[in-house]
Amino acid sequence: MQRPVKERNNVGIVRTVIWVLLTIILVVFSMANWNPVTVTIWPGQVLDTKLPVLIFAAFLIGSLPLWIALRTSRWSLKRRIETSERQLADLRAMANRPAETPLTPEPAPQSKPVNDIPPSPLDPQ
Repeated sequence: MQRPVKERNNVGIVRTVIWVLLTIILVVFSMANWNPVTVTIWPGQVLDTKLPVLIFAAFLIGSLPLWIALRTSRWSLKRRIETSERQLADLRAMANRPAETPLTPEPAPQSKPVNDIPPSPLDPQ
């Protein structure tokens, strides 16, 4: 089901406003905290950087595992969908094939009726 065009435009405008506000907040935060920070990575290895750069790098490093998990699940689901579509196409092709002319079965040979009910012991013979 598709949304009306007017509703999609309103959602796009709201999304744009949210991104612009988020960008403005991040720029103001970065400008207010543009202080040098000393980070000790390993003993003897020191990194001098600005605080917003450090926060951005930590965000990217933290989001990397989630991004990898998302990509693998999308790849797996895409493979499953392609397999299902292939199977559906095969089933449709089988359903749409012309019917084979049925062979007329040979009539069963006529045989005399079988009396498989044993005689009663009370009946004289």
